Amino acid sequence: MKHKLIVSILAASSALLITGCGDKKSAAGGGSSGGTAGGVALTIDFPPELIEGTPKAMSVPNLVQAPDKAPQFLVPAGTTLLSKAKKVTSSDDNPIIGSLDLITDGDKQAGEGYFVELLEGPQWVQIDLEKSAAVHGVWIWHYHSQKRAYKGVVVQISDDPTFKTGVTTVYNNDYEDASKLGKGSDNPYVESRFGLIVDGKGTQGRYVRLYSNGNTSNEMNHYIEVEVYGIAQ
Repeated sequence: MKHKLIVSILAASSALLITGCGDKKSAAGGGSSGGTAGGVALTIDFPPELIEGTPKAMSVPNLVQAPDKAPQFLVPAGTTLLSKAKKVTSSDDNPIIGSLDLITDGDKQAGEGYFVELLEGPQWVQIDLEKSAAVHGVWIWHYHSQKRAYKGVVVQISDDPTFKTGVTTVYNNDYEDASKLGKGSDNPYVESRFGLIVDGKGTQGRYVRLYSNGNTSNEMNHYIEVEVYGIAQ
């Protein structure tokens, strides 16, 4: 009897996990499961928490608060980190602080020397994976040493480096349509050391482009790290 009860509990837990896997917004909010139903969990090294300064008020509609624990994200077996040390280009050729290679250097720590700062207004950064891949996850850390929300965050994937053809948008919280890519319906979120995980849904592409349009503390755009997970073709 005891054995049957344990089996029933395990089966119910598995069913709940699979049910939640398709909810991209829940995964983005942190703490819950998301990604590929029946997949394997990504193993992520999260940076230590370092909160500095006094955050400004965040008057952003539908704002998702920072999670209190790491989200679990499921991907197909064989998925690997594709973006480490890959080339990064940007709409801002001369960052104010740091260099673009910091975005894929593998270091997610907060504080001076770990982030790149781009000009105000809509800006983008683009990662060249060097070969086309099925992208299953894009994990983003903008700037987590202060509670703030970044505006106009859009993530796109394409095999075209100019992003004029074959473009798939996998995340868009640009409710003001600042980047002229269409108004987004994803919820803005508060930065934390757990970052934001975006479900790539197996979208095929060699290039990943990320947009932003300032944040609730200032008008600048920042990136600490972006990790792209997928299966290279």
